[in-house]
Order: sequence, then C-alpha cells, then structure tokens
Amino acid sequence: MANLLHIVVCAGVVPDPLQTLEPVTGPAGPGLKNEMVLPAVLDPWAACALYEAANLAAKNPGSKLWLVSLGSKAKLQQVMMTIAQKAAFELVPIDGPIGGFPDAHSTAAVLAETIAALPGLDRSKLLLFGGWESATRGAGVTLQLVGERLGITDQFQGVDQIDLREDGSFEVLERVEGGKHQLSVCAGTPAVLGWATGNLAEPRNNPQVGMTNMRTIMPALAKAKAAKLEANGLRYLSVSLPKQQRTTRVEKNLSPDEIAAELVEWIGAE
Repeated sequence: MANLLHIVVCAGVVPDPLQTLEPVTGPAGPGLKNEMVLPAVLDPWAACALYEAANLAAKNPGSKLWLVSLGSKAKLQQVMMTIAQKAAFELVPIDGPIGGFPDAHSTAAVLAETIAALPGLDRSKLLLFGGWESATRGAGVTLQLVGERLGITDQFQGVDQIDLREDGSFEVLERVEGGKHQLSVCAGTPAVLGWATGNLAEPRNNPQVGMTNMRTIMPALAKAKAAKLEANGLRYLSVSLPKQQRTTRVEKNLSPDEIAAELVEWIGAE
C-alpha cells in the first residue's frame, strides 16, 4: 500500500472551443455572447489530467480520485453525462461562473478551500492534478496558486508522464524549450502536476462506469455550494474579437533576429 494515493483533479467546464465565441460587455462585466446556450465540454487540458489520474488510481489499488469542478450546475450536469462514462471518480461541484474573466486568485481561493474540506482527504498522499493551460482560465497561475494555498511546494508544469516507484517517489516528464522534456525525481507526495496532453488516448465510453458515477454525481450537484468570485480590483476596459489580418511577403535573406524584430515592431503598431 506504499503507493496509495489521494488524487484531486481541478477541471473547469468551458464553452466548446469549436463554437464561435464572441466577447461582450454586460452589466456584470465582460462575458461571452449567449454563453448559457453554448454547448459545454470539460476543459481539454484538464480532461487529459483526469484520464491520467484515473489510470494512475487504477494501477494503485486503494487510491481515491476526486474531480473538483467550478461551474454552473446546469452545465456541469450536461458535461457529466458524457465524462462520467470515461473514468471512475467522485464529483465535487462548485456552483459558480464558467467564463474566462474571473480573477485567478479568487478562483484559486475557492478551489483550495473546497479541496481542504474534502472528507477523508490525506494531504500527505495528495497529488493535485489540473491542466497546464486552460480554454477558459488560461492565466497560467491558477493551479499553482491552489497548490500554494494548500502548502504544496513541489510543483511541475507541462507534465506528459509520471512514473511511481516502489518507495513512493516518482519521476515526472515535463515539457521544456525546444521540443524537449526534463526528467525530474520527486521524493513523494504531496505534489502539484499541471498536465499537458499526457500519453493516454481519450477513454472509451463505459455505460457501467457512467451509471455508477451518476448515482453520486446527481446528489452532489443538488448539494453544490454557490461560490461568488471577487474581482480583487481586476477590471477590463474592453473585450473584443482579435482582428483578422493577413499580409504575405516573401523574404529569402532575412535572419531570424531580423524577422523577430520586424514582428515585434508590427505587433507594437497595433
């Protein structure tokens, strides 16, 4: 039982990235046009973290997996109808906004408070998983802030693989510059891992797993606590779609430094 793990995956619900997402400014601040009627999915990066966590928990009998998700209860229920069939987990829903505009510190505070209150969680066995990036809260710091609030200092970002050893330590493969990986060794849990794409394919739907999960998911959604995310002084002057512009020029004799300098000058002129 040396590798008995308590794995918590932080995964948000986001509008399907294949849809046209148009930002608008409303009475409550910036948001997406018709956000509540857009089809939703589990954040793609966090989904990879969930599949890797489920695989790791299955390989280590006695381990437990929680999925902590902040989002609208209606959207969570819609997404869980599909995700519940792919992996066995215990859902911990938080009823709150799903857009990409809330402050990362407020989001991290709510997530950390929820994780700390999980019944039966042993922090000495904790692996905190999440997406390295996000289709909605892509601030790049949310998962790190959650880990720091929980007192976890061993953190790895851009993870593609984790290999546990018999003594409880583990190796982590992280993405670094130049398409390479960095191999790190951690003495043991607790640790934070922000996942890239990992190595696993998306699991097949398993109706039996889905039925088992839904027995706990529906009551959990009914009891989901509402969370209000404070702005913490964050404000947006305007939100708009990026301008579409294409200017093609063929150059054969420019050095990489000259190309980079020209690009910087062009971007700065916008």
